[in-house]
Amino acid sequence: WDADYVIKETDILALFRITPQPGVDPIEASAAIAGESSTATWTVVWTDLLTACDLYRAKAYRVDPVPNVADQYFAYIAYDIDLFEEGSIANLTASIIGNVFGFKAVKALRLEDMRMPVAYLKTFQGPATGLIVERERMDKFGRPFLGATVKPKLGLSGKNYGRVVYEGLKGGLDFLKDDENINSQPFMRWRERFLYSMEGVNKASASAGEIKGHYLNVTAATMEDMYERAEFSKDVGSIICMIDLVIGYTAIQSMAIWARKHDMILHLHRAGNSTYSRQKNHGMNFRVICKWMRMAGVDHIHAGTVVGKLEGDPLMIKGFYNTLLESETDINLPQGLFFAQNWASLRKVVPVASGGIHAGQMHQLLDYLGDDVVLQFGGGTIGHPDGIQAGATANRVALESMVMARNEGRNYVAEGPQILRDAAKTCGPLQTALDLWKDISFNYTSTDTADFVETPTANI
Repeated sequence: WDADYVIKETDILALFRITPQPGVDPIEASAAIAGESSTATWTVVWTDLLTACDLYRAKAYRVDPVPNVADQYFAYIAYDIDLFEEGSIANLTASIIGNVFGFKAVKALRLEDMRMPVAYLKTFQGPATGLIVERERMDKFGRPFLGATVKPKLGLSGKNYGRVVYEGLKGGLDFLKDDENINSQPFMRWRERFLYSMEGVNKASASAGEIKGHYLNVTAATMEDMYERAEFSKDVGSIICMIDLVIGYTAIQSMAIWARKHDMILHLHRAGNSTYSRQKNHGMNFRVICKWMRMAGVDHIHAGTVVGKLEGDPLMIKGFYNTLLESETDINLPQGLFFAQNWASLRKVVPVASGGIHAGQMHQLLDYLGDDVVLQFGGGTIGHPDGIQAGATANRVALESMVMARNEGRNYVAEGPQILRDAAKTCGPLQTALDLWKDISFNYTSTDTADFVETPTANI
């Protein structure tokens, strides 16, 4: 514990939410966390005398009570940059979220935020492609990207899978996507899926005169298998491939380096994140994952919808999006940003909004999430009564209508339902979508909410 510590520009800063065991002083618990996540062990060791121990020991320098919550505290800890290997998420996490989360001195521990110094960020590649280059490659400007996930997730044959891809892209989408758990199962091997999917992409692109893509999931059991699948996706003409968060930080960085080398967009599905990011008192906040993944080098990451079926407090989602998209962010406690962050010119990651969204929510999606996002309608495309192509057309018309209304200066949030009804007069698929899903919403209270202000769950 060092309340007088002067933070250096090169320090890595971490903010933990700690719940000490009964009778444990929060300052003592904070100091123990700092020690356990850097140089200390459970007793004094004589080999400390052989090191620059004061330099390498992490410093807990501030403890604040969490507003409106008993027995929880925010602990600020500074780490010297030399404690970490350059350009390695694996080494960073081995310290920051290593043994310390099983520490008996605390009942629960959550990593809420981090500040990465510019000197450290410069050792990372960052996103393989980035938002600006992706827009140039796709030739899509002034609106969100539009996508969908193939449904059902599992069980389709290769030929039927490719048909879904073709129908969705032909109907007006920019992207179709493999889901997180489609890899190479007995009902459809990966090579079969890649070939039929790319046939659909090429036919739809030719007929529409637009650049389109399909996220080919190259997630596999080994890096050798992933490289093989990624190479094949490039060979058959794909502009984008996909991995899951569960492959691990080292594998993610390896695939990002491959994607940069081969001019491929790299999509990351955040499969598994809620096992440790959803509960407010233990684990880590998703904004930390956003920071690590921007450093690791992905181009897309699922980051919440606000209005869909998955966890998403409006202010927390805004903080995630700003973390992925801004060149520099300031402290913003309502959004959960506890540190100012200069991103050292690392490219921008495109957030992906998916999970329980449909055309009738387009005005709110545009309002909450802005232009720099992939709006991904899975069930909201594939579930259209008139077919996949009709579902895609409904979403494209809804999006284009809302962007046009915004650009004309209309209050598209207030007028959104009317704008959609007017557009549906000349677009049967949109009318059908509005009639079917009406004002369906998933209006549950978020579990991960702001600590400093009250934010209601978005109400559609």
